[in-house]
Amino acid sequence: MKPVKPRLLIIEDEESILQGLTDVFLYNGYEVESAAEGNAGLEMALSGDYHLILLDLMLPGMDGLSICDKIREVDRNLPIIMLTAKTSEEDIIQGLKLGADDYIPKPFSVGQLLARVEAVLRRSGKLHRDMKTFHLGDLLIDPNRLTGTRDGEEIPFTRRELEILLYLSSHKVRPVSRQELLREVWGYANVDFVETRTVDIHIAKLRRKIEKNSAQPELLITVRGEGYQLKGAE
Repeated sequence: MKPVKPRLLIIEDEESILQGLTDVFLYNGYEVESAAEGNAGLEMALSGDYHLILLDLMLPGMDGLSICDKIREVDRNLPIIMLTAKTSEEDIIQGLKLGADDYIPKPFSVGQLLARVEAVLRRSGKLHRDMKTFHLGDLLIDPNRLTGTRDGEEIPFTRRELEILLYLSSHKVRPVSRQELLREVWGYANVDFVETRTVDIHIAKLRRKIEKNSAQPELLITVRGEGYQLKGAE
């Protein structure tokens, strides 16, 4: 039986970039579909069976942030990597807050992009094989439903957020560095060349969900100079 080719959806309005990305991924064994307009891209994303979406931020019709938000309303598990010429911290934070797995500013190297996509795909099927329902303080987390429950209130998580919690929980006796999370959760082989604030922003998102007071975290703490440590996981 032939292995299943990963199916990518590329939503990008710059024709030269779209064609170049399509050629690169086809050459590297992917199935590729594409859209050059936001509304069409969203329709394809919601109706197709894709392993990952490459999503430009600036698009005609509907921007990438709105597309990401709409996708996450119905699918919190589909990997999304944002591509954009915008590099301000506000843009990065907003994209990741809405549930993107990663963020790559233009211009980027083909090698870097391929490595990021491969890393996300390696991790994307791992979640439910590894995680069982567990407690984090008074929060009951159910990875099969990508949710947590506290006092009868349901809290939604993305796949990436739960992967972070799992890794920190399995290493809760010690702090885990940002570089280790990039290697073990994001799957990057060489973190020295990863220009991303993804870890920091995901940690901030998690604190807003799991902490009673995110400004004074008690469950997901920072150990100065060493990294992050999870407390209260059972």
